[in-house]
Amino acid sequence: MDELWYSPAAGISRCLVLAETMNPMHVVVLGSGAVGGYYGAKLARAGHRVTFLARRGHLRAIRERGLLIWSPLGDFVVQANAEEDPACVEQADVVLFAVKTYDNATAIPMLAPLVGPSTTVLTLQNGVDSAEAIASAVGRDKVVAGSAYIAAALSAPGLIEQTGTHRRIIFGEVFSVGTTVSGRVSRIADAMASADIEVEAVADARVPIWEKFIYLAPFAAFTGAARLPVGPLWADADIRAQFLAAVAEVEAIARAERIPLSADLRARMLTYAEKLPPSTRSSLLIDLSQGKRIEVDALQGAVVRRGRAAGVPTPIMATLYAVLKPYEHGAIH
Repeated sequence: MDELWYSPAAGISRCLVLAETMNPMHVVVLGSGAVGGYYGAKLARAGHRVTFLARRGHLRAIRERGLLIWSPLGDFVVQANAEEDPACVEQADVVLFAVKTYDNATAIPMLAPLVGPSTTVLTLQNGVDSAEAIASAVGRDKVVAGSAYIAAALSAPGLIEQTGTHRRIIFGEVFSVGTTVSGRVSRIADAMASADIEVEAVADARVPIWEKFIYLAPFAAFTGAARLPVGPLWADADIRAQFLAAVAEVEAIARAERIPLSADLRARMLTYAEKLPPSTRSSLLIDLSQGKRIEVDALQGAVVRRGRAAGVPTPIMATLYAVLKPYEHGAIH
């Protein structure tokens, strides 16, 4: 769909940059789809100078009509700069890196003109490889990382639709890990909190990133391989047992890599899984059902590679990786 099909209705606020924002940041969103676009729009609405990097119809829609957010929390439109070429954009205070992992080969080189002496790159990508991949291009001192918890979709060019009200980000340092939250992480977190983003700043972001990965990689693998939402899978005792065994495989890798996970991690994940609506689908399953590329390499592939390197057997995850890998580049014709 190349053209925007919505018409802003009465009651939708059209938000320009707010002059009262104290110390506004220049935020560049690299990956202006559902996740990056949503958080960027919230920051723009709060008065920060946001530049969206986008392409084709999405780029045209943002330029011509603004970026529209449909949400149970209230609909709004933001007017913000949108560009295709990062060379046309000033260096950022913060780069919000939210592209799908399979686009890293083209997206990571786009960081070069955006990163200056005081720039921080915050990656919210799925998986556990993102921070290192970005650091190889811009340096470890530039990178912080985290996990996003939000249900949203790019429904049409220029239109992001949020389902539910969760809009959480947990992030922090991943290379210069200390015992307290760093100053730059605190500053970014304060800006996000003032933009009505549920944010948690942590001293060691490796822990929440791995905690999400330990659950997400098996969840995406099982729902994707079965082509089913979580309900019928979780209702079957045999499948549920295999799912929990796959979670244990990924957890064992994290502990082998000396990630300081809590002792009750698996119990908390079990509680979380039992509360999921039966219709819940992974984003990998959604992409798979639409014939799109899937993040199998960053999720299941990373489990297999890291398990091999750590000497941790991953028979369940390796099998599911083999099942899903043929669809890595989209539908098979």
